[in-house]
Amino acid sequence: MKAILFPGQGSQIVGMGSEFYKNFDEVKKIFSEADDNLNFKISELILNGPDNRLRLTQNTQPAILIVSFAIFTILKKEFNLNNIKYFAGHSLGEYSALLCSESIKFKDALHLLFERGKAMQEAVPVGKGGMLAILGTETEEINKFISEVKIKGVCEIANDNAPGQIIVSGNIGSIEDLQKILKKNKKKSIALPVSAPFHCSLMNIAADKMKDKINSVEFKKPTFEVVSNVTSKPTNDPLKIKQLLIEQIYSKVRWRETILHMSENKINDFIEVGPGKVLTGLTKRILTNTNSFSINSIDDIKNLTNES
Repeated sequence: MKAILFPGQGSQIVGMGSEFYKNFDEVKKIFSEADDNLNFKISELILNGPDNRLRLTQNTQPAILIVSFAIFTILKKEFNLNNIKYFAGHSLGEYSALLCSESIKFKDALHLLFERGKAMQEAVPVGKGGMLAILGTETEEINKFISEVKIKGVCEIANDNAPGQIIVSGNIGSIEDLQKILKKNKKKSIALPVSAPFHCSLMNIAADKMKDKINSVEFKKPTFEVVSNVTSKPTNDPLKIKQLLIEQIYSKVRWRETILHMSENKINDFIEVGPGKVLTGLTKRILTNTNSFSINSIDDIKNLTNES
């Protein structure tokens, strides 16, 4: 059995999806539809940049959705999807999973992610929040270090990505204090170049802004089981999906648990659909005895088809 994975923020690159755009009319149509729905040339931004505009959260989020959806559309056309059991996406990738499993319409997913990106960016002034990747240290020990941080505000685990790769999010003062404690304890950490502290309680304001927008959109029961970031379990009830998407904005992304849940339910092959190979790398760190593929070129689809 197989699972399809959809990437999140950080996987974007200028020119992503360009090979599919040049070779498939279906992809040109998707890009054009995105331009019409967002009322600006996001296709131009995806294909030609500039990078600093593509990296703006409100642009990045719909851009990755567009490219993931375009690649999935071609994959679906070329590849037998009968043996797929689960879909899952990392943060904004969960919207890609819901779109590709026909739970939500393309135009609605675009608008929600554009508004989500804007709300998340506006929730905390630039420079007031930060995120820190902690390498080679597990959750229990990180929580102990977090408890030692002087009370300068929020400091929370935002992403449990894989063994030895945890992301912490919060107020910049707390993040800087935590980094000093980690250094003192000879633990490796890297400050992430992000514009806001995602997936922590500082995003409650963004969740409040998004609540009515998410609830106003029609969601259907997905055609595949979609695993939630918040619970690391599949959720097919449209009302529950809406609630979890609201909670997802300020909640920890349980990616390691998501992959483990699918593996425990007889998933042997994980196929990452969209720009980059981040999730493929994480899957290989979580599971040593599984197959993990990334699909972001036409050759990738041909190779997958030949192997199946």
